Amino acid sequence: MKVILLVVGKTDKRYVQDAVDEYIKRLKHYVSFDLEVIPDLKNSKNITSEMHKIKEGCLILNREFNGKELHLFDEGGQMFTSREFASFIEKKMLSGLKELIFVIGGPYGFSTEVYEKANSKISLSKMTFSHQMARILCVEQIYRALTILKGEPYHHD
Repeated sequence: MKVILLVVGKTDKRYVQDAVDEYIKRLKHYVSFDLEVIPDLKNSKNITSEMHKIKEGCLILNREFNGKELHLFDEGGQMFTSREFASFIEKKMLSGLKELIFVIGGPYGFSTEVYEKANSKISLSKMTFSHQMARILCVEQIYRALTILKGEPYHHD
């Protein structure tokens, strides 16, 4: 199974990119993993937040989703412990799924069309994080989940 983290907009902070790169490097030992960046919208200052979500949604949904699942990191999603998230990933791996796609949306969230296409919504916390910090948290939690599944000592209960 391949795991993809799809993100909107480039990382503008070096420390964020360094942290994300470190976890991506670690993840490659466990699973085929890619971080894919959807470019920021051009001339977006003159459009409404709803139009912003719709345009970003179109870019997200331009992907082919047959044999793949789409899971959104969203503040309204289900919260997991790290062990529960590991179990979630394990079930997907055992199901024969070709690609597991996680998405971190833009600053306004997701369009209705993206929500309708998604298989689930996952919340990182009740707190709000910048999209930059969410990237670090997501790749770290995916890495943590895989080390849990392998019985490695990274995670401490």
